[in-house]
Amino acid sequence: MSRYRPLRPQAGKATPIRTAMILAAGLGKRMRPLTATRPKPLVKVAGKPLLDHVLDRLRAVGIMRAVVNAHYLADAVAAHLKDEAQDFEILISDETSKLLETGGGAVKALPLIEDETFLIVNSDNLWVDGPVDAIRLLEQRWDEQAMDALLLVVPLAHAYCHEGQGDFRMDPLGRLTRRAPGKPAPFVYTGVQIVSRRLFEDAPSGAFSMNVLWNRAIAQGRVFGLVHEGLWFDVGTPPAVARTEAILASG
Repeated sequence: MSRYRPLRPQAGKATPIRTAMILAAGLGKRMRPLTATRPKPLVKVAGKPLLDHVLDRLRAVGIMRAVVNAHYLADAVAAHLKDEAQDFEILISDETSKLLETGGGAVKALPLIEDETFLIVNSDNLWVDGPVDAIRLLEQRWDEQAMDALLLVVPLAHAYCHEGQGDFRMDPLGRLTRRAPGKPAPFVYTGVQIVSRRLFEDAPSGAFSMNVLWNRAIAQGRVFGLVHEGLWFDVGTPPAVARTEAILASG
């Protein structure tokens, strides 16, 4: 039996999330040849582009405003959103001149994000909700006073198609710390998080990873995790697409 139990939301009023930033600017090199002529967010899994799976999850919880960054084949991303997401308010953060990575991309998009607290979602991961919607659980767990970031994580043993050794350890209060060098960690980041604008104060300029901001906040004890209770897939390669589709089809 696992010694870890999903951290339950705290009692109280949930923080409503109005805006999501969708990270969709990657080059998708590991997904070649599927990304030779299309951006990775538009690669289809189970008959639907990865980007549309994210939009479905947002739509399900009533988040209808999204800021999407784009770099590789950015025009295709923008055209798809115009055609397929007409019920959303969509703003494009244009990174065609320079790829800024996850942290730099979020910083560039901040002027388009009106809220102090918002959702960030990677477009290349796919999740299926458990008994309760994962985004709703994040909202309920969010503590504005204690947190700069709240990450949805999944047990390493249940991280389908993921080939890493895990990302984080979690204490009984839900605080996250990094795995020790050369050793596995029990939890994998799913690509879904709620963040405060505080996380980006005095952020570096140019291209940099979100890890830079997380590491700083972890040192202050302000990064927390919530364990996902449904399915999660790391859809980063063509074989991962096939395996994900097979698992979803098997129920």
